[in-house]
Order: sequence, then C-alpha cells, then structure tokens
Amino acid sequence: MSGIFRRHWPGAPDRPALALHCMLASGSYWGAIAARLGGRVDLRGFDMPGHGRSGPWVPGPEDPDFHTAVTRIAASFIDRPLDLIGHSLGATVALRIAIAAPEALRSLTLIEPVLFAAVSDPVQDARDAEMAALLAAGRDDQATRAFMAAWGAQGYDDLPPPARAQMRARIGLVAASVPTLSGDSAGLLRPGGLEAIDAPVLLISGTQSPPVIHAITDALAARLSDVGRAQVPGAGHMLPITHPDEVAGLIAVNLDRG
Repeated sequence: MSGIFRRHWPGAPDRPALALHCMLASGSYWGAIAARLGGRVDLRGFDMPGHGRSGPWVPGPEDPDFHTAVTRIAASFIDRPLDLIGHSLGATVALRIAIAAPEALRSLTLIEPVLFAAVSDPVQDARDAEMAALLAAGRDDQATRAFMAAWGAQGYDDLPPPARAQMRARIGLVAASVPTLSGDSAGLLRPGGLEAIDAPVLLISGTQSPPVIHAITDALAARLSDVGRAQVPGAGHMLPITHPDEVAGLIAVNLDRG
C-alpha cells in the first residue's frame, strides 16, 4: 500500500473532527461540508487506499482486509475525543471505531451506513451476487455500471471517461468489502457493541435512497442509546455531494448535542 493523502479544513482547534468518505470517491467532497460548518470544527480527512490522491491498494500476504486497513488509518488520526463523521463505507468505518473505542467520541454522525449485515435484504444479496459474477467474468465495466446505478449520484455513462476509468480500476474493492459489510466479519453487530456507544449519534439518510438503507438505520437506531434520525427530502445515497447545505446543517445539530 502506497502513501495516504491527508486533507485538512482548519477550524476551531479545540474541536477536532474526522470525516470518512464513501467507496469509489475521495475525501475531497467534505470540503463543501466544512465550508458550510464555518470553522466550527477542525476537520480532517484522507483519501482511502486506491482512492483520490492516495496510492493504490496493493496488500501484501500479511496485510489486513481493506476495511480493517481503512479503520487503522482512520484511528491513527485520533489522539483525543473528537466528532466522527462517516458516509456509506466511511460510516461503517466510523461505527467500527466507535464500538472499539467509545471514549474517543464527542459525537458520531453516520450518513447512509452500508452495514448490510444488519438486515435481511434479498435485493442487496442479489447485488452482491451480480457484482461477484461480473468481476469473476472480467466485466469490470458492467460491474461499475451496476454499482453506480444503485449507489451513484449519476449514471456511469454520464461520467467523463477519466472518472469512469478510475472507478473501473477500483471496483474490485466493492467485492472485497462484502465479507465486512454483508457478512459482518469485523463483528460490528456483536452483542453489546452498539449499546456501548454513549456519544450522541445521528443517522442521516436520503428519502430516495435504496430501501435497504432505511432498514439498516432502523436496525441500528433500535440498539443505540442516544440516537437521532433525519432524512433529507429528495436526496439519494450521495447526499453529502448533492445536498451539502442540508447535510452540513444536520451535522451541526449533532455537534451541538456533542
């Protein structure tokens, strides 16, 4: 694994925060959120391996799986209690940290967490199976198109060629994350784990997101001790990009709770 590109949007030095991005994107989109928070937090982030301006994900035989590697990188940013924000895959990493070290949090904001193992959903099971079959057949283009149809802010064919090429190069990471996201190999749903989080949690979703997202947030909310929920009207899965005003406003509400 090559170098990790770090990002920083300066703000209140006594209020550190860390934001974790989604699959097939980069940490750059948190800049719009940081601008709307107006310096309330000192926000940091990074591009996950194989994403954005970070080096490629090339694990050696003794390296952890992708989700574990990203979690370790994120944890390296934490040296005192902070506000933790995650979107999609990043939300599952944030949740993993919160369960492992609840004392490290002032607040936790989870935007569209894709912890599919929390619910039984035949549609998502079919997506996982389709992705595995397409990748096994070397049909990376079709695999990326299918992923974007479910989770992207726009269709695969609407993206510029360089963006499509970058996504195709990383699409294998989606399948590599299935054991964690759909099989809970990291044990995020273990008894007592979610219940141990005592920081205020906010679950944010878009009203137009895939139904599995709403089922996941139902399941997580039922086990969290201090939880708020919010939906952004007209938004889909990529709401930090498509609806930054609303998302930043909701994050600010949870910052107040923290």
